Amino acid sequence: MLLVPGDKSISHRYAILASLAEGSSEIFNFSRAADCASTLACLRGLGVSIEEKEGSIVIEGKGLRGWKAPRKVLDAGNSGTTMRLLAGALAGQTFDSKLTGDKSLRRRPMRRVMEPLRQMGADIRARDDEFAPLEIRGSKLRGIEYAPRVASAQLKSAVLLAGLFADGETVVEEPVRTRDHTEIALRELGATVEQAAVRDSDRRNAIRLQGRPKLVGRPLSVPGDLSAAVFFLGAALVVPGTELTIQSVGLNPTRTAILDLLVSMGAAISVVAVTMRNGELVGDINVRHAPLRGGKVSGAMVARVIDELPMLAALGPYTEEGIEIRDAQELRVKESDRIAVMAENLRLMGATVEEFPDGLRVAGRAAGQLRGTAVEPHDDHRIAMALSIAALGAAGETVIRDAECVGISFPGFYDLLDGLAELGHKAAENAET
Repeated sequence: MLLVPGDKSISHRYAILASLAEGSSEIFNFSRAADCASTLACLRGLGVSIEEKEGSIVIEGKGLRGWKAPRKVLDAGNSGTTMRLLAGALAGQTFDSKLTGDKSLRRRPMRRVMEPLRQMGADIRARDDEFAPLEIRGSKLRGIEYAPRVASAQLKSAVLLAGLFADGETVVEEPVRTRDHTEIALRELGATVEQAAVRDSDRRNAIRLQGRPKLVGRPLSVPGDLSAAVFFLGAALVVPGTELTIQSVGLNPTRTAILDLLVSMGAAISVVAVTMRNGELVGDINVRHAPLRGGKVSGAMVARVIDELPMLAALGPYTEEGIEIRDAQELRVKESDRIAVMAENLRLMGATVEEFPDGLRVAGRAAGQLRGTAVEPHDDHRIAMALSIAALGAAGETVIRDAECVGISFPGFYDLLDGLAELGHKAAENAET
């Protein structure tokens, strides 16, 4: 049995929305990731009272107009979610603010968030009209109908958070349905949010939010993070003889495409004990080692598994056919250029990798066993964890430089991985005897 940390995406959203609600919200199993700590630090800078307890945090909400003008620049650290979501909520305030981040975050594109917010009446300025720091002058906002060119849950969420302060209705029409944690959390706290497929389309998804709702604080429980659990699914698929159950994991349908994809490749994965908490599906995931065929990830599937793509690339050398990822240009503007960095490091480990502008292809096991070596994740937490999974089946020792960057999303990752590796060794010993 294994427990993974609280879902990072949901934790960000619960914290921001609880701070805009009226009354107290106790949030259980809140993620202790550095990214979520950045969100809490920014909220404290906006005058929000937050008490951290063992196993929960308590946020005292003051309503939509309860935030105070910050006395200094708000620092989002390495968290793009913090910056993009807060940009939406800050756009409709009555005061001015400034958002910055670390060196990596200041290189990440922000214009696609700024554009719809400006259409709503926001006054936002950025370095080269693209990069943080963001200077936001609180403005009167109006609801808009917005159809983003690129499917992005962060972009959608920024627009919906701005819509809380806007006159009228805000509508976001997604080209592909993305994770809907923001919509679910808004409903849980009292907002009117409608969601429906767009007429004459089986893929486009429209979300409608009525402006200026009264949000009411309440207890909230964060499920385990599926994007964190995925690395242990990958580990079980690499280490022969492993069987593992990961408990209380979020199973939101907009997030579980990775499970379907792995099963389609031959993974032995099942889901049990499914229940509903605060509008989110939660259950236990069982996985046991099984040979993987491999395959191709492209098109609409990419947006649904964007965070899991580095781990899928790491599994490539352990599959029959290899793994090919296309239509994933978005990976080049994450915490690192994830396409280039995964290609570089897997090659160092002996994998055969072909890199494309929009993805890569990693050859299967016929290309030979990986070998341990020193790898460089470029301060990218998901790259470091993905390379750790690849290293489990490599010959010899793998050294991951700056491995502590995993704390951005998954403090304690290596402790859990050590425990799983020990189980794998015992299983192998039992099989031999």
